[in-house]
Amino acid sequence: MMDAMIKLFASRNSLLIPFSFHQIRSHGLILFESLLEEKEALEEKLAIRDYENRLAQEDILKLKTELQKKSESKQDEPSDAKAKNGSSIQQSGETKFSDLGPLKAEERHDLNCAVKEYLLLAGYRLTAMTFYEEVTDQNLDDWENSSASVPDALRHYYYQYLSSTTEAAEEKLSMQKENESLVKENEKLKHEKQTLLRSRDLVDSQIATLKKSLETLQKDIKEKDNQVQDVKHSLEQRRKEITVYKAEITSLQKQTEAAQSEHVPPGDVEDEESYKEQIQSLQQEIERLHATKSGDTTPVKNVEEITDRKDEVIKLCENDMISSSTNVRDQNTADKHEEFSKSDDRDVAKDLLKDNMQVKTDNGLTPESNTPVQHDSKKGPGTIQILSDALPKIVPYVLINHREELLPLMMCAIERHPDSNTRDSLTHTLFNLIKRPDEQQRRIIMDACVTLARNVGEMRTETELLPQCWEQISHMYEERRLLVAQSCGELAGFVRPEIRDSLILSIVQQLIEDSATVVREAAARNLALLLPLFPNMDKYIKVEEMMFHLVCDPSGAVVDTTIKELVPAVLMWGNKLDHILRVLISHMLSSVECCPPVSGVEDSVESHFHVLGERERWTVDVLLRLLMQLLPIVHQIAIDTCSYESFSESTGTFFSLQLLQKYAEGRLDWPTFEWLHDDCFPSLIQILSLLPQKEDSLRKRISSFLLAVSTRFGEDYLTHIILPLFLVAVGDNADLSCFRSTSQPKIKALRPIIAMDARIATLCVLPVLLAGVLGFPNKHELLTEYLRNLLIQSADKTTQSAIHSADVYNSVRFLCLFEEHHNLVFNILWEMVVSSNMDLKINAAKLLKVIVPYIDAKVASSHVLPALVTLGSEPNLHVLYASIDAFGTVAQNFKNDVIVDKIRVQMDAFLEDGSHEATIAVIRALVVAVPHTTESLKDYIL
Repeated sequence: MMDAMIKLFASRNSLLIPFSFHQIRSHGLILFESLLEEKEALEEKLAIRDYENRLAQEDILKLKTELQKKSESKQDEPSDAKAKNGSSIQQSGETKFSDLGPLKAEERHDLNCAVKEYLLLAGYRLTAMTFYEEVTDQNLDDWENSSASVPDALRHYYYQYLSSTTEAAEEKLSMQKENESLVKENEKLKHEKQTLLRSRDLVDSQIATLKKSLETLQKDIKEKDNQVQDVKHSLEQRRKEITVYKAEITSLQKQTEAAQSEHVPPGDVEDEESYKEQIQSLQQEIERLHATKSGDTTPVKNVEEITDRKDEVIKLCENDMISSSTNVRDQNTADKHEEFSKSDDRDVAKDLLKDNMQVKTDNGLTPESNTPVQHDSKKGPGTIQILSDALPKIVPYVLINHREELLPLMMCAIERHPDSNTRDSLTHTLFNLIKRPDEQQRRIIMDACVTLARNVGEMRTETELLPQCWEQISHMYEERRLLVAQSCGELAGFVRPEIRDSLILSIVQQLIEDSATVVREAAARNLALLLPLFPNMDKYIKVEEMMFHLVCDPSGAVVDTTIKELVPAVLMWGNKLDHILRVLISHMLSSVECCPPVSGVEDSVESHFHVLGERERWTVDVLLRLLMQLLPIVHQIAIDTCSYESFSESTGTFFSLQLLQKYAEGRLDWPTFEWLHDDCFPSLIQILSLLPQKEDSLRKRISSFLLAVSTRFGEDYLTHIILPLFLVAVGDNADLSCFRSTSQPKIKALRPIIAMDARIATLCVLPVLLAGVLGFPNKHELLTEYLRNLLIQSADKTTQSAIHSADVYNSVRFLCLFEEHHNLVFNILWEMVVSSNMDLKINAAKLLKVIVPYIDAKVASSHVLPALVTLGSEPNLHVLYASIDAFGTVAQNFKNDVIVDKIRVQMDAFLEDGSHEATIAVIRALVVAVPHTTESLKDYIL
């Protein structure tokens, strides 16, 4: 039996033919052991089922005996009792069971299912069928697992009703209704509980907020009390000083009156000197008082004002005495001086009292007297001083989301305070108002800075606001640096022109090197706003370097902002498109050339290619995006600078064949138009020749650019300018009649001369010629003809090598990256598959293997597999092996069940051939696909 099992296993697994007999025998033993285990498991399950069946039969017997006992007890009861009981039950059911209410949908469904089940069990099949048809709104076949769903349900309902009394049934119904009401009440209470919990949380948060505000208010009250005590103390000191000053003034008045009454002669110098000594002593006393009060920090009037007024009084008294001693005859003049001195003394005292009263009013206190305080124009500086002193103390205790409400006060203090140091401190507080301001808060702060710059003028903006920007350049938080970047563009209009392209441009230059992406993006955006404000073009080269630095930024957001906003601003400001285009092409070439070569072996193809790093690949890609962005501007300038007659009315396009012919014959300059075929396209071909085969993304970007050029400049431009140039670059013949004689040598220089150059052109330039030039929508026929000549007609040439074919296959592979060309490629491939030329069939299989990774499952199922099946049926072994290899690539790239099944069927067909070579080819092809294919194909392979 074991040998038979082994033979059966070997016959079913034809892949095991190359293996030894001992291996096959071991596999058979494993299979036999698994069958024995399955048999034992089935026997255990069967024993369990028998045990469960016996238990069920015992339960049925118990139920039958109980039912028989109940029926016998019912028969022993007298018939009249039954009649009475039945009538009572009927009456009570009519009276009390009428409160059951309308029949619910669940109850109706349970009763209908029970009736249907009873009719079927009782044999009333016709009635059951009629009943089933009449119940149209319910599915009686699906009786969900509820408490009413039991076998033989109607009889159970009957016995349950008979075994229970009427009172119990009514009590059960009432309990059900009460239960439903309680459930609803419970849900209502839960909802109220959740509402109360939410309200409690809200009240708790409000209490916490009120506690914090209460603590803040208590601190403010303590500070105000301290300020009140200080002000009261200073007021008492000022009152004492005023008393002293009044006494001194009175003594001076008495001395003046005595001097006038004595009529001192002009020659009496001694009395005059004594008066001077008294005046000097009085001045020294006043200075001493000023020195003692200079350390007072309470917000009151400065003592200097009192000293100045005392000096005025002393001078008046001195002048009065001198005039009295020198001019005794003019009594009226002396009287006038006396009256003026007295009135001035009274004014000084009144002003001192006013100042003290104003101090109390400014601090929020009411004066002790009930008389109204008269305000004058001198109150302003005192208020600003108080505001400037209080703001730095208030800001830390204000919530972050409400600090912007302090901006009007802060702006007023900065604008009007006379001290520059205080203004700098307040400006620093303005920029640091919020630790990490969000976008809205930065907008509010920036609006305040703009308004302040508009009010204070250019000089103060340069000396006070811009230094704050400079200090924030290297701040640890990116939100602060972002605020600086925004301020550069918006404050530039409020400074002198020479500051814009010096200091502000230097700030922007540092910000474009910032580590944060949002800061660099803001710097690019604000540099675009700054350019129209520059007074001249002296800094154009510097600005252009900054623009290209931002274009090549590693962040996509910065690149997008630069291309969309900064580049148009630089073009509008500098109007130097030609210089930007030259620098752009130069940057692309240098980015590729600076990379190391693929191979260090000289005179090899790989030594001409360069390995691009991630940074260089990104740089070339974004520069190609920028070139695509500048294409509409190049197109428009080419139209605007055309000196020839336009033929757009007759041909429907500006760059018509007649216009191109006139350009080739003429001598007028057309630099923007010539830049494309003299500089741009040759530079792109040079870049393509340096890129290895794996750089499909950059080739695809260049192809998209060429398609965009063809779309804008028209089909005639594509046919007579772009196509001839690229045909020459791949070594084919082309008509150069639409090029000027000065341009033709440059175009002919692109033709490959040696075999190495020809292969590089086939590897690098030919893919772009197929996809980006001949891939234009109106050139499908020309692409089909060129591709057919490349794949079919050139196969007859004896000089074609396998290396050349592989290079051409790489170009077709790149063409398949564009889905719109799939049908065209597979039409040509099918011609190769059905051809009688065996070389074409082998090439078709190789080409299918190359393009499989770049198509989807639908195309693989509808085009690739039928072609490979056709090739697999060929008797030629080379074609057969090539198709098997291609099948392995399909299995490696697709996990679709339909595709895998087709591959298995075809592999079975190959194995049925029985040849050792075919078996080895199948194993080699499928082993490569093991890590990537489905489990079913893995099992098939193993």
